[in-house]
Amino acid sequence: MAIHEKELLEALSSSHILASMITPAVLISACGTLIFSTSGRLGRLFDRVNSMKSEVEGMLVGKFTLHEERLTHIRQQLARQRVRSILIQRSLAALYTATALFIASSLAIAFNVAFGSPETSWISTAIALLGGLFLFAASALLLYESRYNLTFINSHIDFIGFLENNCPKGDDTAPKPPE
Repeated sequence: MAIHEKELLEALSSSHILASMITPAVLISACGTLIFSTSGRLGRLFDRVNSMKSEVEGMLVGKFTLHEERLTHIRQQLARQRVRSILIQRSLAALYTATALFIASSLAIAFNVAFGSPETSWISTAIALLGGLFLFAASALLLYESRYNLTFINSHIDFIGFLENNCPKGDDTAPKPPE
């Protein structure tokens, strides 16, 4: 076996490689957790849009009263949900990008330990820092989305109060009287 091959095998079997790769692995795990919870947010948003669709269908068959008010409220809510879906999609894209960068950083660490030199060690750090920026951007988008969702919730609460005050006997599902 040539000397170069022996040095390569020693470098690859070094526990230093695995120890160096742990930090990006923790960040990859953090991104995975955020991706999972953000995907859940998107799923709940989809469910809410579907329930609004059912409300519109119910109005078309005469199941609900106050059609104009309900339609106006639903249009406003759909506009808010559209903004939320864009924010969530952008945050998911940033989280996936951060994950890819942390994986690339981990691989860059391994390659640098095996084949690189002290002069190239900055590459893995730069990649990890870029991943951190994407993770930060995703967190900022999710923070904004959660605050924006509060406008949806408050508007919905206000509309429920409106229905309580304007529907016959407090029943917002009372059918229209026959004509």
